Amino acid sequence: MKININNLKLTILVTGGAGFIGSAVVRHLINDTEHSVINVDKLTYAGNLESLKTVNDSARYTFEQVDICDAAEIKRVLNQHQPDIIMHLAAESHVDRSIDGPGEFIQTNIVGTFTLLEQARAYWLQLDGDKKANFRFHHISTDEVYGDLPHPDEVDNLQFYDLPLFTENTAYAPSSPYSASKAGSDHLVRAWQRTYGLPTLVTNCSNNYGPYHFPEKLIPLVILNALEGKSLPVYGKGNQIRDWLYVEDHARALVLVATQGVVGQTYNIGGHNEKQNIEVVQTICKILDDVKPKSKSYAEQITYVKDRPGHDMRYAIDACKIQKELGWTPQETFESGIRKTVQWYLDNQAWCKHVQDGSYQRERLGS
Repeated sequence: MKININNLKLTILVTGGAGFIGSAVVRHLINDTEHSVINVDKLTYAGNLESLKTVNDSARYTFEQVDICDAAEIKRVLNQHQPDIIMHLAAESHVDRSIDGPGEFIQTNIVGTFTLLEQARAYWLQLDGDKKANFRFHHISTDEVYGDLPHPDEVDNLQFYDLPLFTENTAYAPSSPYSASKAGSDHLVRAWQRTYGLPTLVTNCSNNYGPYHFPEKLIPLVILNALEGKSLPVYGKGNQIRDWLYVEDHARALVLVATQGVVGQTYNIGGHNEKQNIEVVQTICKILDDVKPKSKSYAEQITYVKDRPGHDMRYAIDACKIQKELGWTPQETFESGIRKTVQWYLDNQAWCKHVQDGSYQRERLGS
């Protein structure tokens, strides 16, 4: 069932709305639609309200500092704000952190999703009429739940374009504590739909990049390290392949699925941009050589480091379903998106320093 949103102004609750992808969704909803947004975020190290300064004064935007594991507070927020849609993005998401300390990932990604599902189910059951008929719970996940795909270096006599892609029917085979915790949360969402009838949708996306990305992730880390004259660490040979998706393209896709997707369905969202990690790093260096040149190429700062345990070698999304059924395609190529991203970090180095040195957290906590 699709929502007929013609002339409808919905209230959409976004969990993790101060995070990288969540903040892009919130900005898109406020800037490009007439919907209202309730941003629910615990504000962990990666949650940054500065990414929402442009929408903070909107009458259609409300922030609630709430942990999704806090059932009583989630119940209060739902009853107080009466959302039409829940878009669940709150998650621990960094693979290296999950290897060093998996407990937080189990708590947030699995227990938190369970808590949210149960409170959403109780809230949904007491609705009536169109409010109940149109309600949906949209769970945002990752392509990492699928494990990895054959790498062109490992396949004989097969052209790159013949290599398989992740589809909505690909079996789950997570490799890290992070991806395993996300796989668990995906299964919970589908079980609540099948067992209890909760109207859910699931999306699985490829690697995102763009403005406001927390500096521990590959692309912002490389940009900022390059500018600071530090080494640019590349795992192993750097031949791991990822499908890169510009975060604002992803935000558009997520809102489209939340409002127009068919309940019970899964939609894969990808950027059609398969790149080896070393290609990504070299591209960033070339752009910096062009827009902020120095005596030597930034590529001379590249260093190769020991690969992470269980590192997946290739991810690639088949996004035909969302294109065919909902009409979504990415607007940015990798070339256009990465250039925009590098320029954004050049123009916003004060924000980056604020996040990197922890001063934002200290100010937020009043210490």
